[in-house]
Amino acid sequence: MRSMTQEHFGEVRLHLARSTGFTLEADIKVPGEGITVLFGPSGCGKTTVLRCVAGLERAEGLVRIGNEVWQDDEKRIFRPTYERSLGYVFQEASLFAHLNVEKNLTFGLERTKVPDGRKRLDEAVALLGIGHLLKRRVSELSGGERQRCAIARALCLRPDILLMDEPLAALDFTRKREILPWLEKLRNELQVPILYVTHSADEMARLADNLVLMAEGHVRASGPLAEVLGNVRLPVDMEEGAAVVLKGTVESISPEWRSAMIRTDGWVLDAVAGNVFQKDAKLRLRVLARDVSIALEKPENLSIRNALPATVEEIGEPCGPENAYQIVKLRSRSGRDVLLARILRESTPALRLRPGLPVWALVKATAVIA
Repeated sequence: MRSMTQEHFGEVRLHLARSTGFTLEADIKVPGEGITVLFGPSGCGKTTVLRCVAGLERAEGLVRIGNEVWQDDEKRIFRPTYERSLGYVFQEASLFAHLNVEKNLTFGLERTKVPDGRKRLDEAVALLGIGHLLKRRVSELSGGERQRCAIARALCLRPDILLMDEPLAALDFTRKREILPWLEKLRNELQVPILYVTHSADEMARLADNLVLMAEGHVRASGPLAEVLGNVRLPVDMEEGAAVVLKGTVESISPEWRSAMIRTDGWVLDAVAGNVFQKDAKLRLRVLARDVSIALEKPENLSIRNALPATVEEIGEPCGPENAYQIVKLRSRSGRDVLLARILRESTPALRLRPGLPVWALVKATAVIA
């Protein structure tokens, strides 16, 4: 069914004005693979977009997924939810408590008669590692296990798109860490595009291939993750400030010092070794702009482990409280990676920073978030 190009697989254009004064204006392109994260503070319209795509809420506009038009007000088309080929995963797993896991998974298949349904079910069970849970009752599952079962149930129906509305919001920290690797596996192995709603910067950084930043009912920026986060004029503040995400490979691990060397496209960074770090493992690193300093020369005798050769690419406008800060975009000498540094505005003239200037980016190993 997915004959359209990956870049133009889906399109969502919505307008909604509520009596409360809230207005939604969204124009979103949905790639045909990977995870597109709708990110922003609570109340900004993320879940409303998801519900409109699912047909659970009505807004004016257009919803097209693949070759299927689910809504087109100009042509007076509006297909109800049951006619839309989608899977929806809510904050709560919403499994039937009186059925075991296997019967929860087969419940929808028995009623929809999905072709190759049992084969699809087996694939979903294997992908999410829940084969050993099939005979358990829902009450015997942890929160993370319930969500994995809920995702498998959604995948069984062969959806054209998977919608996930803050699926980790109801989980504690331990359960979130338990399920995140399974969501990463979905992103890497599943051939179904995912629209994922979250206000967690950690989830966004670990999962997003494409990022849609929302605030006050409007899309402020959208595009590939690195492109959006690397914008020094980012119009929406992250919960911890501006940040970038780097893709890396674990090059070596020091068991004695609990540290790891991680090679990205542009640099080699020293980081604190996580419990699951393995040599040659692929991972993502999030580095906050507030944790990056700039030096004109490579410093010596510092506890800061990462002194990274870089070039100033762009200097943003004054920002932050009293416009005291500036965001400086730094690019690796290879040109393949970017860091953002948040510095006091007075540091810009003091260091005579300008585009093209060679500098050193200083980052504590403890500030490299994996």
